[in-house]
Amino acid sequence: MTTSDQQSASKESTLLPLSDAVQHALAVTKRGVDELLIESEFAQKLARSEKTGVPLRIKLGLDPTAPDLHLGHTVVLNKMRQLQDLGHTVIFLIGDFTSMIGDPSGRNATRPPLTREQIEANAQTYFKQASLVLDAAKTEIRYNSEWCDPLGARGMIQLSSKYTVARMMERDDFTKRFKAGTPISVHEFLYPLMQGYDSVALKSDLELGGTDQKFNLLVGRELQKDYGQEPQCILTMPLLEGLDGVEKMSKSKNNYIAITEPANTMFAKVMSISDEMMWKYYDLLSFCSIEQIAAFRKAVAEGQNPRDIKVALAQEIVARFHDQAAAESALQDFVNRSKGGIPDDIAEVTLSGAPAGIGHLLKQANLCASTSEANRMIDQGGVRIDGTVISDKGLKLEAGTFVLQVGKRKFARVTLTA
Repeated sequence: MTTSDQQSASKESTLLPLSDAVQHALAVTKRGVDELLIESEFAQKLARSEKTGVPLRIKLGLDPTAPDLHLGHTVVLNKMRQLQDLGHTVIFLIGDFTSMIGDPSGRNATRPPLTREQIEANAQTYFKQASLVLDAAKTEIRYNSEWCDPLGARGMIQLSSKYTVARMMERDDFTKRFKAGTPISVHEFLYPLMQGYDSVALKSDLELGGTDQKFNLLVGRELQKDYGQEPQCILTMPLLEGLDGVEKMSKSKNNYIAITEPANTMFAKVMSISDEMMWKYYDLLSFCSIEQIAAFRKAVAEGQNPRDIKVALAQEIVARFHDQAAAESALQDFVNRSKGGIPDDIAEVTLSGAPAGIGHLLKQANLCASTSEANRMIDQGGVRIDGTVISDKGLKLEAGTFVLQVGKRKFARVTLTA
């Protein structure tokens, strides 16, 4: 037997067995992920944690750029919550130091760094937003300025010596920018190093991120080796498609579900996704167990209406970001609307200028962006007055109070005066 074979056999003999609980935890971890690297290493980390009773340290770093959070942003947070529920320590890392560098990941130009004032203002809202998903009482909150500021110039130079320019240029976005002649600032090379150093400082066992963060997460593994630590495993989560089922969820594409939206709107938007897309939303957004989701799939395959399963998902999401009472109310509102009813919580608008054209009223009531859009909606049969579909684009309304409806979700009670 060669020395290499002997080492391999010795390593295999020291591997911990994977209990049913560890196998379950591994399945929960892998649910909906894009990649888990390296899976065999993480399985051993789980087994060691079970044996010693010491929870794993699981890290997610976010720069406080104050996004308007939507469900797509919560995909990684949901995975953190699943791991938290397995009994591990989740670390919500606010990148107040790295925000001043600017993350170049997935960008074709240098991202302007934030000022200290912007960072401090944004950071105040971050954990509050994250706490809508994470168990705040069991979450470790850290700021990477704790260990990055003390490094100083000498420490930064020493850290920079651990990675070559050639290895940095392996990053896809850097390579594309270099070939295109797009400027790459030297300070951008520091970002992956600083993110990797965060893993050293926190002694991370697992780091989570989006698919565009893979290079940075791998830098953390290499730096931990340099500092004599066991390297972290990395887990990347896929992008969540929006309501159109095609493009990633984005406010600019108007296919998003904001976590601060009214309960009724949130519920209706979840119900609008396709039956097929519903399963991906379950995998990435639901806290239902793997067994529960499998039971849902079996029920649909055996003939149950997928709408019933989608209602359960919509209620779960609304309850998470509002409460259970709001979820129940949203269901009733949805049922009412589906039967042609008028919801209770519609906007009240008072306008003057009777008699007024219907297109002008729809625009003034913020039900349509323009009169031309209002006319298109009338042509498509999407406009109702007090529940009655109208087809006359030249209709003028006299003084009075009316319920105007555009499409399935937009309502306003308009009081028109002379």
